[in-house]
Amino acid sequence: MKAMRPPPETPGAAARRAAQPLRVLIVDDHPVVQKGLIQMIGDQADMVVCGESDSIEGVLAVISAQRPDVAIVDLRLSSGDGLDLIKALAASHPSVRVLVFSMRDELLYAERALRAGARGYVMKQEPIQDLLAAVRRVAGGRTYVSERVSERILAGVTGRRAAARGASPTDRLSDRELEVFELIGRGLATREIARRLHVSVRTVESHNAHIKEKLGLKSGRELVQLAVTWTQSL
Repeated sequence: MKAMRPPPETPGAAARRAAQPLRVLIVDDHPVVQKGLIQMIGDQADMVVCGESDSIEGVLAVISAQRPDVAIVDLRLSSGDGLDLIKALAASHPSVRVLVFSMRDELLYAERALRAGARGYVMKQEPIQDLLAAVRRVAGGRTYVSERVSERILAGVTGRRAAARGASPTDRLSDRELEVFELIGRGLATREIARRLHVSVRTVESHNAHIKEKLGLKSGRELVQLAVTWTQSL
């Protein structure tokens, strides 16, 4: 993955980084991932882990106490959705730069994460050096996305995406509806989706109804067929 070439760093930013290491908060509910990130960041001379959390409530407490420069956030957390957390941080702690580090496909979620307030997006299968470069980039006030996401965003701005592929039906879905739609496409049943998202079956059924309405679908079978077809095309 290649990031866009960053502009020259300002003297003020260079002096700040030389004076003290970047304070990084890790937000992930997988202990192995947390441990790996702590070790990796701890090996960097210009970074230090100032805290870690696996829940939205814990994040807000750590930020108030530790004042991190960058928060590395997974989109799927044990107590809620990472996009909701990003929106909350943008409103309550705008000085904290959020970098998404997730298994979710960047073509589906990167633009939504940026709109929510994130400064960058890195998928977990990318090389470690990409994540480190992204931390430094967003800490400097810039944006980090992969080349394919950058091209997709540019195509959307210029109108080429709609002309080439047609507007994606998922653009009409809310963040949570998109997540449900993706999980349906990956073969999960309603109860499995409810357990995965920590919500009730009735809530998932409500999302299904809204998705069908927005996409003009008449039945659950049509919903499953479209979700599977769409997911396989990613």
